[in-house]
Amino acid sequence: MPIVAEFLIAALIVVGAFFLLVGSFALAKLPDMMRRLHGPTKATTLGVGSVLIASIAYAAVVRGSLSMHELLITLFLFLTAPVTAFMVAKAHILRDARERAKLPPTGSEKGWATLDPSPGSTDELAGFERK
Repeated sequence: MPIVAEFLIAALIVVGAFFLLVGSFALAKLPDMMRRLHGPTKATTLGVGSVLIASIAYAAVVRGSLSMHELLITLFLFLTAPVTAFMVAKAHILRDARERAKLPPTGSEKGWATLDPSPGSTDELAGFERK
């Protein structure tokens, strides 16, 4: 294997390990849930992505072909991490009405993600679809 490829792959692995460490540390040490959310969604996504790129580069250098497994994992990771972060943040915001009352005004009658109760309603969950 060429020395340049070895250094490139090693650098990608070290960068990935650094981001994974930072993301794990953020998840464990940040004070509240909304701040902790950034650790796994930002830093660890970059870390895993970097390690996967290193794996793709290694397979390309050693076997001479691209590895579709790593490409699919990378695509899945970068598509699902933002959606997961959004759902966790939304669940955190909606966990009780007192937290929703602390949100700043949006400047429209709809409020935050159309979750405000309809005018005149006393039901706390008026804006939600019930099953």
